[in-house]
Amino acid sequence: MAKQQFKYNPKTLSYEEVKVSFGRKVLRVVLWLAPNVLVAFLLAFIFTRQIDSPKDRDLKDQLARQERELKRLNNDLDLSLEALKEIQGRDEEMYRKALHAKAFPEELRTMGTGGSDRYAYLSDLPNSELLSSTSRKLDELERTLYAQSLSFNELAKLVRQKEQMVLCIPSIQPVRNSELKRPIGGYGVRIDPIYRTRMMHSGLDFTADRGTEVYVTGDGVVETVESKRWGYGKSIVVNHGFGYKTLYAHLSQFEVKEGQKVKRGELIGLIGSTGKSTGPHLHYEVIKDGVKVNPIGYFHSDLTPEQYEQMLEMSENSHEAMD
Repeated sequence: MAKQQFKYNPKTLSYEEVKVSFGRKVLRVVLWLAPNVLVAFLLAFIFTRQIDSPKDRDLKDQLARQERELKRLNNDLDLSLEALKEIQGRDEEMYRKALHAKAFPEELRTMGTGGSDRYAYLSDLPNSELLSSTSRKLDELERTLYAQSLSFNELAKLVRQKEQMVLCIPSIQPVRNSELKRPIGGYGVRIDPIYRTRMMHSGLDFTADRGTEVYVTGDGVVETVESKRWGYGKSIVVNHGFGYKTLYAHLSQFEVKEGQKVKRGELIGLIGSTGKSTGPHLHYEVIKDGVKVNPIGYFHSDLTPEQYEQMLEMSENSHEAMD
């Protein structure tokens, strides 16, 4: 039973019972319940925030794994890019210098580089910064690999050319050492055996018996085979490409024809004494880019250092030519 309340009335000088209306009773109930309801809502909000549902936990785990994998991939990409930079350095500082190649164009190495807005479409995704970084590094790796493949293709082509050039450059003696009868007639100003005046001798004279075999000193194509009564007499010119030609003069017999391809060490003729000659010998010349140079520097493939020094001394001590 509810407790009755009384209020003193000064007019009647008596206590009168206080009557509470229904609405006031409802208001009292609401005022009493409101704090409890508010506290209940706050507790429910905190509870739902602190304790995830199984689905939320799975989603968070997946995002965490994704973040770890992206970080690992970023680290791997950093290592790959560093390795490629090392290869680029070797490309420029070693391979290209060794092959006398020009520097690879920088614009080809950086082609297709875009701005940061290129990856803006990733900004609204989870781990957007990691995704953008990974995408940027993948693009850089792709560009760098493509540019390096272009560089290596160019170097491979140069290597093939160099291999061919090594075979073509004159590098052996045209006559065997065992066949020589006297010191080699040297390159330079020598006494002419007929006119007895000092004249430029533009080759080396290899003195040997008539009929001694003469070998081509590098791969090439026979350019001319001609016979003259004076001058070089019977002679052969071989074009080796890459600016090199060799001349073999005063022969007694030809073993090749014009236009024929020849390989280093192949027999091309026999020693004689045709043309302006004072005895059986081979007059040998090396022509580089149209200029007759000293052949003594082109015998490195078949001579030991001691033999080369001996040949150099022989050529320098010979003061008279044979043609």
